Amino acid sequence: MARKKKISELWNWLKQPVEDKTTVRNMNDLSPTLDLEKRLGEQIYTALQGSVVEEVLRKTKTSSNDAYWRSSMEGHSLKVQKDLLPDFYDLCQSVKKKLNFKEKVDFYITGDSSVNAFSLAAEDEGEPHIVNVNSALFDLMTQDELRFVIGHELGHLINKDSALARLILFVFPPNTAVPVSLQYKIRLHEQLAELVADRYGFIATESLDVCVTAFFKLASGLDLAKMNVSIDALITDNNRRLDYFLKDKGTSRSSHPVNPIRVQALNLFATAKTEDELQKGMTELISILLKVGDSELDEHTARFVASAGLIVAQTDGNIGEDELNQIIESLAEFKIFPRQFLDEIAEGDVVKTFNESVQAIMNINPGMREGMLEYMIQIVLSDKLISKEEVSLLYQFGNNLGLSDMEVATAIAVAIQKNYIPSLESIC
Repeated sequence: MARKKKISELWNWLKQPVEDKTTVRNMNDLSPTLDLEKRLGEQIYTALQGSVVEEVLRKTKTSSNDAYWRSSMEGHSLKVQKDLLPDFYDLCQSVKKKLNFKEKVDFYITGDSSVNAFSLAAEDEGEPHIVNVNSALFDLMTQDELRFVIGHELGHLINKDSALARLILFVFPPNTAVPVSLQYKIRLHEQLAELVADRYGFIATESLDVCVTAFFKLASGLDLAKMNVSIDALITDNNRRLDYFLKDKGTSRSSHPVNPIRVQALNLFATAKTEDELQKGMTELISILLKVGDSELDEHTARFVASAGLIVAQTDGNIGEDELNQIIESLAEFKIFPRQFLDEIAEGDVVKTFNESVQAIMNINPGMREGMLEYMIQIVLSDKLISKEEVSLLYQFGNNLGLSDMEVATAIAVAIQKNYIPSLESIC
């Protein structure tokens, strides 16, 4: 109930009309960075052994990504140069100067009907980065909206998330399975990086109205002037759709946050008077992005996984590292920050949480009882030691769910045959 109250308060605050706050305050007053995005980026970089992998790549020169893209741009796209496209060249350079980005950047235009733009960080120090704008944008965007797009793409380079994306792609090439525990963190980081890049786009224009119209043109591919769509109508529509996500009905699962979140995130950045005010609003707004499951059953299952894991692991008097890792790995399917969630459950009444979650799951889907028992057996086997107390707990749990001793014993036997490996200590 407390969480829903926060969401309700957030909605009442956010649904106030969005105004163009160009002169509200100096754009340098608040940092465009997001603390959570930075922490996640550092965590992912460390998990992928970034410093080691990047050094190996520099010495082996095995990556041809930069050469591929530069050759593609030079051969198939139009390079933005002063003598060729003076107006757009000046626009790009003015945005670069506005954002105080001093590294070299090559700007390109590609003949492409898709409404899109992208940036690529240079692999070698001193080489120019790449920013590409598809030609379709020039049919839709005003000069100010193009400034937002360029500012957004430069924001990715300034924030260095383009470089992290390249590392992730190297470690996990296309069609490679990414561990679940890392999948959700990578996705959340990508989404937060987009919000940071949006802030740089806003700084480049200093107009919230421009950012809003740019978002909707990117989303719809429509010329809003020709369609006679007003900014007020766009904001009203945005608030209506944001309400859907704030009421726990919608999830944002792509690499880019949904537009209602992006618009309101920029509204916060444009209107907040202090860093604390901004962070408070963003923390509540980001809660939408933290959702992994989209049903009541998912939340009950996560609470069962955490509480049942703790109870089983403590049955033999000691929670081993293997048992803890098994719990966290299972929780990673439901929570972006599984260890934090496990700690929160551990600080409360674990037995009460366990009983309530089991009852809720059985009320919603009684067919999950075998799956719940199998999970508890996994925890028992994870430390490669099977105590009589743990087996007794499994029988008790199974019986409470209506399973016979034979059914429980059969489940334990199948799990042992499939998964049990004696510990080295027991055979050395």
